[in-house]
Amino acid sequence: MAKHDETLRWPTNLDRAAIEKRLVQVRDAAQASGLEEVARLLKDPSKMSGPQIGAAVVAALERVQEKHEHGAITTQLEMVAMNLKNLK
Repeated sequence: MAKHDETLRWPTNLDRAAIEKRLVQVRDAAQASGLEEVARLLKDPSKMSGPQIGAAVVAALERVQEKHEHGAITTQLEMVAMNLKNLK
């Protein structure tokens, strides 16, 4: 997953659609990187409830946060985690 130059402040106002879009991008990047378990956790965020998305994001973070070669994926998951409060 290519690192995008985010602003110095991470967006903390992502709505559900933006969260789902990022999770699809993360899922695809995880799949391309051979992180099948992470990709499986994020299989179809549009069909998940808010709490299910939250649990999937936390579980995915647990699996990648110590893998420095997947820093871009970790960063995107952290950004989504900061926005979980916005899920409706």
